[in-house]
Amino acid sequence: MSADHQDIKNITDTVNKLQLEEDNNSGNTVESRNFQINTVNGDTEVLSANSDTDEEESEEDNDNDDSQSKLVEAEAAFKQKEFKRIKETYGMTEIPDSTPQILPSDKELTEDIPLDTDYIDLIHMKIASLESLGLSRFNKVESLALRDNLIVSLHELKHLSCKSTLQELDLYDNRIKHLSHHINSLKNLKTLDLSFNNIKHIKHLDNLSKLENLYFVQNKIHVIENLDGLKNLKNLEFGGNKIQRISESLLDLPTLEQLWLGQNRITKFENLENLKNLRILSIQSNRIDHIGGLDSLESLEELYVSHNRLTKIEGLDNLKKLEILDITGNKITKIENMKHLKNLTDFWASYNLIDSFESISNELSELPKLETVYFEGNPIQLKNPAQYRTKVKLNLGKSLRKIDALYIASNRMVQ
Repeated sequence: MSADHQDIKNITDTVNKLQLEEDNNSGNTVESRNFQINTVNGDTEVLSANSDTDEEESEEDNDNDDSQSKLVEAEAAFKQKEFKRIKETYGMTEIPDSTPQILPSDKELTEDIPLDTDYIDLIHMKIASLESLGLSRFNKVESLALRDNLIVSLHELKHLSCKSTLQELDLYDNRIKHLSHHINSLKNLKTLDLSFNNIKHIKHLDNLSKLENLYFVQNKIHVIENLDGLKNLKNLEFGGNKIQRISESLLDLPTLEQLWLGQNRITKFENLENLKNLRILSIQSNRIDHIGGLDSLESLEELYVSHNRLTKIEGLDNLKKLEILDITGNKITKIENMKHLKNLTDFWASYNLIDSFESISNELSELPKLETVYFEGNPIQLKNPAQYRTKVKLNLGKSLRKIDALYIASNRMVQ
């Protein structure tokens, strides 16, 4: 090992040792931190200190939001203190930022907002805590937008004086790990967006009986649970999580109109029989190998099952109101069981294994409202790309307006 590399290793070991001493002296749980060390032309610089904490959330909810905020503050103070000590010990110099970004303090962000406002927009402000915003001063707010910040804890929701008026709470893209029970006090909430956070468990929503829109996109949720109190919910989004099955919790949501479950690990349709009002079902990019269990969804207008493991079109017998069907990116070899879909306007079937125009003609030519079809990436297109669209047009009805994003104009295709 070279002398330079040995020095870097010594600095890293020293920093981690200092962290152990600091945590032991304060009685905190010891966490492993890895400091990045950079050496350029003999000058050594500490770039960052990242926490390698275990991300597994405790199953017991002690509502420890306060402690989470304090840990974040303590870690920041520790990093600043240790960086100063390392600079003094090893003679490093700090290079100032020539173009510093100066942001107002959290308190200043709300100083000029009228007290009787019904809308507060604090998007992309690097806010880490709700406490210093002084939101308790506003008692008429109906919409509170806090998306794209650094918020970890929702504990300070307890100080809101607009609990009876707040209808929309936007916490999209923050660092929230668990739901505080103080959310349950927002009984007039209609829209709650918690997308792009680090939430693992759904809880403390049972009092939100007026909630209509709930977004949990791109979190770390494994189980759909604790939704039984949401008797007026219309739109539910769980895209981009780790959900393995459609749980029984959905049986308690008869008013649901839209259900988005894309990019999960779901293997089959189940527990959908009570969703009589469902109009949109999106379950793209999962692990489903057949279509079934949809018989009770008589109001369904849009079904998205692209990028699954389907080999056959089936299970659509009762979906007579269906307008859009997306089966892109599966392993389907022919078109079948679709003659009854008289309201179908869009059929997207690109990148399957369809190799015959005969099934297209037999199943789709008599659909009176069919306007748009996608068949690119199938053998029927790959084998004869020059004549492919002409053949599709000849095999379908007069209502056809678009083939693979190209509009039909007289005898030619236009973009």
